[in-house]
Amino acid sequence: MTTLNNIDNNAPIAFFDSGIGGLTVLNKVKAILPNENFLYYGDTLHMPYGEKTKEQLLEYSDNIFKFFESKGVKAVVMACNTTSSVIYEDVKDKYNFKLYPIVQSVSKILADLDVRTLGIFATRATIESNAYQNEIAKYNKNMKVVGQYCPNWVHFVEENSMGFAENQQIIREDLEKMLQHNPDKIVLGCTHYPFLTGVLSQFASENIFIDPAVDFANFIKSDLAANSLLSTDDSPAEEFYVSSNPELFKSSAKMFYEVKELPQLLTF
Repeated sequence: MTTLNNIDNNAPIAFFDSGIGGLTVLNKVKAILPNENFLYYGDTLHMPYGEKTKEQLLEYSDNIFKFFESKGVKAVVMACNTTSSVIYEDVKDKYNFKLYPIVQSVSKILADLDVRTLGIFATRATIESNAYQNEIAKYNKNMKVVGQYCPNWVHFVEENSMGFAENQQIIREDLEKMLQHNPDKIVLGCTHYPFLTGVLSQFASENIFIDPAVDFANFIKSDLAANSLLSTDDSPAEEFYVSSNPELFKSSAKMFYEVKELPQLLTF
């Protein structure tokens, strides 16, 4: 269990995801916490996480979390909806840092929305875990939550191929399937999916889509402040690590975040 008194408030905040998707969260957090030091690990070798077993996800995360511990981080952001959904309960008390899981952190906020039906686009692992449904039901049992997984979307983002006509057709068909449930709002419940907002908004109002990274970032800021863990560093730094193909990661990241240096290759 983390002992908050032993945490250095200027220590880094670490993020991890299966690829570039977690940069959507890092981007939001950095905007409201400009003095923080950041680490980012993109497990591109094992991407996509949404198709992996719980045992695999536990193995990957344990290696990554132990690396983060060796770097002396003060907090780890589980930017990945899949790991937040599937393994958070198993890992939440095992490591010496604060742990922020995206699904659990934003579900209370989603439960307060004035909507009758909420759609969730996510990976298969997230949908099959019913994590959003279960977490939202803790606060609002009257909200209908409809989950749908989109097996191709992560690949479209990682390959930067969402502009291809055939891929846009797949995205449109997935969206039309969800719209049959008449959702009032649709959560982009995978960190990769906000990259597809431009395509999705061609076929439905952009206002219907929710990027949970915005609420998640605000939650992280308020919690760090409550625990007196906000950094006062005047010259914060960033470090990026990937488990394969640093060049592709840096190139694809340009869609949403400027990774200035080539990420370091680190495979466990």
